[in-house]
Amino acid sequence: MTGFSFGAATGVGSMPGGDAREAAKTVTGSCEDFPFLPELPARGPGADMIGRTAGLLVELYARVEPSGWRIGDRPGRDTKRARSWLGEDLDALEEFTQGYAGPLKVQAVGPWTLAAALELRNGESALSDTGARRDLAGSLAEGLRLHLEEMRRRVPGAQLVLQLDEPSLTSVLRGHVKTASGYRTHRAVDRQVVEATLRDVIGVHSDGPAVVHSCAPDVPFALLRRAGATAISFDFSLLTERDDDTIGEAVEGGTRLFAGVVPGTDGPLSDPAGSVMGVRTLWRRLGMQPGLLAEAVTITPSCGLAGASPDYARRALAHCVRAARSLADNPE
Repeated sequence: MTGFSFGAATGVGSMPGGDAREAAKTVTGSCEDFPFLPELPARGPGADMIGRTAGLLVELYARVEPSGWRIGDRPGRDTKRARSWLGEDLDALEEFTQGYAGPLKVQAVGPWTLAAALELRNGESALSDTGARRDLAGSLAEGLRLHLEEMRRRVPGAQLVLQLDEPSLTSVLRGHVKTASGYRTHRAVDRQVVEATLRDVIGVHSDGPAVVHSCAPDVPFALLRRAGATAISFDFSLLTERDDDTIGEAVEGGTRLFAGVVPGTDGPLSDPAGSVMGVRTLWRRLGMQPGLLAEAVTITPSCGLAGASPDYARRALAHCVRAARSLADNPE
């Protein structure tokens, strides 16, 4: 990824409200150097992260059942709604990125969180069936390839960054995903299988960087790096000193950290320097050169901003930008 320059601050993906133009305006105005395609789950099923990604699938379709999203045979109104909303979001982003050149992030749910969330006809999660998991990952990879092509056409100056959201990844690896009855859990998936599937999906964006995001505890940094993640996005408050070694290895290996340090829901914001104090402390513990800090870290909210008020979401993104500047100006 030589020659690629990440922005210093960006958002995770989701934003409050249901107005695509308002969200695109906020995102491009607040994160001028690293905007992203907003997701607006408040609009309802199909705008949520699972529904949106289900709408990207090729030759696989999903519909909403009382228990959640279920794989079906043909595109129904839920698929059409998901695609229509994505089209609206793309139109809005295109309008506000005229002439833009620089990094631009697009998000989709990764293959393992998708397999844990989508149900098969029998009501069990796709995670329970090896063939279904394989078909889902293949369909997702093809859908992402087409989605990235569309993004390039609409924002030709953008350097696209693909983010895969994998909040369920640790649960998949540990066998903590519940079955439909809720009384048992699905067997843990072999780490090599998890890694190989992620590598295949990340591989559709071989000419650009891929970020894997998880706001769950115990993010498997080493596995994600081996699978080809250029950057790893996480909730900074969930780190423990146990993670120091794997994070140190990741940074030394050239992996960028997307540090989620700004709360994702309404609350008081500290001063920008205070927000990144923990990042500086971690850097000192790792014995890394302070001057490399801004080159290795992008500042983000701790998770998506869908649960925030529009005013707070705007302020949180602006705060991330100021916190990143504080890190660059005063790394020690």
